[in-house]
Amino acid sequence: MIVVVSDRPDRSKALVDAVGSVAECRVVGLDETWDRIGAFRGVIADITLGRPEARSCLRRLASRPGRTRTPLICLTRSDSQSVFTEARNLGATMCLSAHAEPRMVVGSLVREVWPEKTVADLVVTREVKRTGAVMTSLLKSAQTGPVDMPALERGIEPVLDAIHEGGLTRWLDEVWTHDDVTFQHCLLVSGVAAAFAQSLQLSKADCQLLTRAALVHDVGKSRIPLNILNKPGRLDDDERAVMQTHAPLGHEILKASGSCDPVTLAVTRHHHEMLDGSGYPDRLSAAAIGDPVRLLTICDIYSALIERRPYKAPMPTRDALAILSGMNGRLEGGLVQAFARAVQDTP
Repeated sequence: MIVVVSDRPDRSKALVDAVGSVAECRVVGLDETWDRIGAFRGVIADITLGRPEARSCLRRLASRPGRTRTPLICLTRSDSQSVFTEARNLGATMCLSAHAEPRMVVGSLVREVWPEKTVADLVVTREVKRTGAVMTSLLKSAQTGPVDMPALERGIEPVLDAIHEGGLTRWLDEVWTHDDVTFQHCLLVSGVAAAFAQSLQLSKADCQLLTRAALVHDVGKSRIPLNILNKPGRLDDDERAVMQTHAPLGHEILKASGSCDPVTLAVTRHHHEMLDGSGYPDRLSAAAIGDPVRLLTICDIYSALIERRPYKAPMPTRDALAILSGMNGRLEGGLVQAFARAVQDTP
């Protein structure tokens, strides 16, 4: 946790938002006693040091029992040497201008608190955790009933922010640390879809739409027996028939949940359809398959190929792309080529 001390919370909002992108953030006032706040890794003081209560607050921070050295960044509104000296005497490990960009302040904080990490590393870890919490709740609810679609919205921006800030590779590395098959797959597809959408320079609304669809496209797997869902080898015909029910099951779950957009419903039901009519569950072909479904189907197949499981290492990108290219006639060739450029160019 990072603590922001502020005597003007309205003025500190942008800073608090920036800190919140890399770590849990708690905002306190000048009356903070520091004895019941719990463990924290660093402090940013966005206060006017000329105020006696501001100096008293930092003295209490410095003198708390059993303290270890805590990185403390003081934001100052003066460049006089006397202000810097006072801040240092009050325990500041760094002084920065209060007019500095919040992202720059956070970057300095990260170097102080987590010298082995970058801001991008922490953003991705934080956002995977936030989206993962949403998905865990959603998949649990879907086992027996509808899902909270408004709550799903909390998982969309973290994916887009993480891909924009840290790139697809960092997202994949973080998601691969999770063992649950459906959980890992949904987060993989959402990150891959977000990266693809951003590379295509789609509008913000379309990026959000595709990310939402990717997050819930496999919600029907929450009702597939675990012995089939987690089977390490190939499924037999009966097991495959059960597995293929996940698409219409997911569609029904989302319909019953209400307020689900048509694109997400279509992607959930049809992400295993193929342009040549060989897919399932409705054996759609060609023009009957919309562009969002075509795009998400590519992301879904690629993510399945690069999944990391206890019995299977992730397939290298080059090999996975070769398989996609070999599905000419089943997948849209132009989209496959654009997808290859997106995943090869992303950091």
